[in-house]
Amino acid sequence: MDFYLDTLLNLPNVIADSYSSTLDTVVVKLQLVNAGINCTNCNKYICHVHQTRPILVKDLSIFGQTVYLKVPRRQFYCAACKISPTEPLSWLNKKQRQTNRYQEYIYERVKELTVKQVSENEKMSVAGYPRRSEDAVQDIFHKVASSKKKAGGILND
Repeated sequence: MDFYLDTLLNLPNVIADSYSSTLDTVVVKLQLVNAGINCTNCNKYICHVHQTRPILVKDLSIFGQTVYLKVPRRQFYCAACKISPTEPLSWLNKKQRQTNRYQEYIYERVKELTVKQVSENEKMSVAGYPRRSEDAVQDIFHKVASSKKKAGGILND
């Protein structure tokens, strides 16, 4: 769509297909550029898309607007294994509704502010979940802290 938007997003193997915006929100529809993946079971290259389910993923805000990415989550079919692995994305973990960089941002903010303040500042919503938004922020903080600890990173909590 727009080279500058692709550059601004700075996500590997992704181009911006289109976008829409309101006064305080931008939704960017993404297109994944790679034709296939290596099967997670047998490592054979597969390019037969079994199904695509778009999901909305929260990303870092820009110019005071909340940004959501409409990500096409593709499942491929491996004829050799008879399985349908979901395409791995380096910037988005499985079953995650925020980009890795957004989760890192939340982690850093909680180190400076309270969980409640971060939740209010970020207008965290947990639509469809019976949890409070503060719980979502707390979960993100603990997930990132745990991954840093496993990776041998130093925590400054």
